[in-house]
Amino acid sequence: MKTITPTKLRANIYNLLDKVLETGIPLEIKRGEKKLKVVPVERVDKFENLVSRPDVIVGDPDELVELSWEEEVHLDLP
Repeated sequence: MKTITPTKLRANIYNLLDKVLETGIPLEIKRGEKKLKVVPVERVDKFENLVSRPDVIVGDPDELVELSWEEEVHLDLP
């Protein structure tokens, strides 16, 4: 959570509010010894901001399900 002063809030209020709405991360405003918090009313779905990367897996993704490291890794566990 980001903490700012009222002066910084006043100077950049629209960008700060847009950031809270976009990320869902609350904004804390410290005025003297007291604090206020700006939070979005609706929950933000963080998965909506993910970028599709179809070329990340080269090959057949189903092969990853059957992947086994037992022959390559030899751990001497007690």
